[in-house]
Amino acid sequence: MPRLFGTDGIRGVANIELKPTLAYALGRATAHHLVGKGGSLVVGQDTRRSGDMFVAAIAAGATSLGAEVRIAGCIPTPALAFLAGTGDFAAGIMVSASHNPADDNGLKVLDGQGLKLDDGVEEEIEQLIWRTEELGSVGNAEIGRSVVDPSLLDRYREHRLGLAGSIDASRLRIVLDCANGSGGVVGPEILTATGAAVEVIHNDPDGININVESGATSPGSLAIAVRERGANVGFALDGDADRLIAVDASGAIVDGDQVLGILALDRLERGVLAEGALVVSVLSNGGLQQVIEEAGGQVIRTPVGDKYILEGMQVSRAGLGGEKSGHVIILEHTTSGDGIVTALEVLRVMTRAGRPLAELAARIPMLPQQQRAVKARHKDQWEGDREILRAIRDAEARLGGIGRVLVRPSGTEPALRVMVEGPDADLVAELADAIAALAGERLN
Repeated sequence: MPRLFGTDGIRGVANIELKPTLAYALGRATAHHLVGKGGSLVVGQDTRRSGDMFVAAIAAGATSLGAEVRIAGCIPTPALAFLAGTGDFAAGIMVSASHNPADDNGLKVLDGQGLKLDDGVEEEIEQLIWRTEELGSVGNAEIGRSVVDPSLLDRYREHRLGLAGSIDASRLRIVLDCANGSGGVVGPEILTATGAAVEVIHNDPDGININVESGATSPGSLAIAVRERGANVGFALDGDADRLIAVDASGAIVDGDQVLGILALDRLERGVLAEGALVVSVLSNGGLQQVIEEAGGQVIRTPVGDKYILEGMQVSRAGLGGEKSGHVIILEHTTSGDGIVTALEVLRVMTRAGRPLAELAARIPMLPQQQRAVKARHKDQWEGDREILRAIRDAEARLGGIGRVLVRPSGTEPALRVMVEGPDADLVAELADAIAALAGERLN
């Protein structure tokens, strides 16, 4: 049977690859394995049109085994994680494909601490999905109830407003890009609580425009808006608000690696970076590692995926970690990537230092890096292809031992991801293009 869970839950084209029958089976499997009869499951969604369909299917599945379901409505993924970890729920399921196109959707299962599941638990739930009819059913008197409760979001809102209230950004003008996603339900209010003047773009979701030419994966329109409106800084969330990409006053993009560097250097200089460590993925830029180590810190690398970042943080007792894509985990505030919290922490550093974002970001010079996503039907077969392996070895030789080549199958799409990093931008681009083209030929 095919593997369902990737690095960020179960994803696919809604109603084609990812069907409501699977969501129903997941609801039953989660109720059986994590919730139990009479226990409670919290469910949320982003702004995709298919979200209502999947939430209804999950609720039907979970209640059929006696679980109680509380539907929080349209909320950011970090808000669902916050709710799942309050102690009132045995588990949570978020219906979202994050930064993916609107036609996609996804199902993310969280445990009673608001954490993504260990691989072993995912495998156990996956087996229950395939055997859903064997789980039986309960009688009418024991069927669980499904209740829509929009007030659940207030718990998250109040906590984040408390963080915002400790920051005085009254001299700053901010543009916030909500990606027509679920971050728009609370993001503008929370950032405004810092005292900043906040202008909002891409906050008119219609079910099909999430992430379209907007948000963390497409911050070009935000950069234009920041320049045209004379703002001090711009923040771009992705569709479910677990990522953040920043833009400085000139419109230059400040990606997740630079944001991590800004936060880590600030903490190192104040002596509050837990264990002196920053946890990043294998994709994070070598320039970030060099700067942190020169400042006396340690960089720990993990596989790609914020669940692995968090695991690395727990093992090393680090308090800060994240990815180039903009997933940033700040353990003193949250156990998941939260673009709104990341924006608040960037504002905290800017106001404490009295320095613009461009000046802070300039402290973390990035090595030229290029990434390519290659559609590949046989993405998992790349390691057995001699031509691809030879091309990688040749590329590493041309980089002269200074750069890196990283090839890996995507955990969320039928694609192979290629990353090349080195001191020469033209060479890096050339090598990335060559390896990607070869992989496209060999793996399709």
